[in-house]
Amino acid sequence: MRRMDSAVSMPRLSVPKNARRRRRRNQTRVVRAPIASLRQIVLSARWLSLGLLALSIYALTLIGMDENFYLTAIPVEGVISVPATEVVQASNLAGSHIFAADPGTAAQQIMDNVPGIISATVTLNWPNQVQINVTEDSPIAIWVEGSNQFWVTRTGRLIPARSSSLGLLMIQSEVEGVGVATAVPATPTAADETEDTEAEAEIESITANMRFLPREVLAGALQLKQLRPNIDRLFYRPSSGLSYQDGRGWRVFFGTGTDMSQKLVVYETIVEELLAQGLTPQYVSVSNQEKPYYLAQ
Repeated sequence: MRRMDSAVSMPRLSVPKNARRRRRRNQTRVVRAPIASLRQIVLSARWLSLGLLALSIYALTLIGMDENFYLTAIPVEGVISVPATEVVQASNLAGSHIFAADPGTAAQQIMDNVPGIISATVTLNWPNQVQINVTEDSPIAIWVEGSNQFWVTRTGRLIPARSSSLGLLMIQSEVEGVGVATAVPATPTAADETEDTEAEAEIESITANMRFLPREVLAGALQLKQLRPNIDRLFYRPSSGLSYQDGRGWRVFFGTGTDMSQKLVVYETIVEELLAQGLTPQYVSVSNQEKPYYLAQ
């Protein structure tokens, strides 16, 4: 007998297609489920809001702590007599953060708190640049009250004199009275007494507040200076108005207002008549040009 070895082939087993698909689907679900959940959480409106809030806080913190966003160098243009440091101090911008600076408020504070400044503009530029431009009100006369001097602006405002101003007309206040004899008209009228009372109340207000010079006083002083350029100092008294010391040795009172041209004519006529008579006036008053009076010897 002969032994024979033979290999019997077994049938090939295969996984059904439906089973493969089911297995792949299960595997995909297992892998994708965590990713989808994470994406849903991250992209939710709540988490996006929290993220933006955190980013904003971080950015604001960096900006708030960075010295490059603070106003440290503040140039001032347009100043002539007013110190630039005084303008900067009045603006309250030094050391402020760019986000906290208000140019409109700063400009208003400069005009309100710095005497002599009639206009101011403040310009801000990112990140920490600021520019202040001001316009000063130039003085046209000097008001002297005791040992204090004030500049008189075109609007009559009195501001502290910051420097010596050559060539400006000086108006010396004589509220306490002057060292020369004064005269009262022989028959003063009620209108004259009323004018004197009003003038005294007016000058008392000026002395108390030192804010504005009456318009008629300033106008009269400027007109006298224009008609008599050699006048460099005038005096002011409540009852007799403006006056000046004539170079010939007496005081002449002109009152106030813009009729100085006529008063000067009346004054010169009186002086000529007195000198022609060999009399020397001690004082002459043409405050009321219709009723002038004088004292002579």
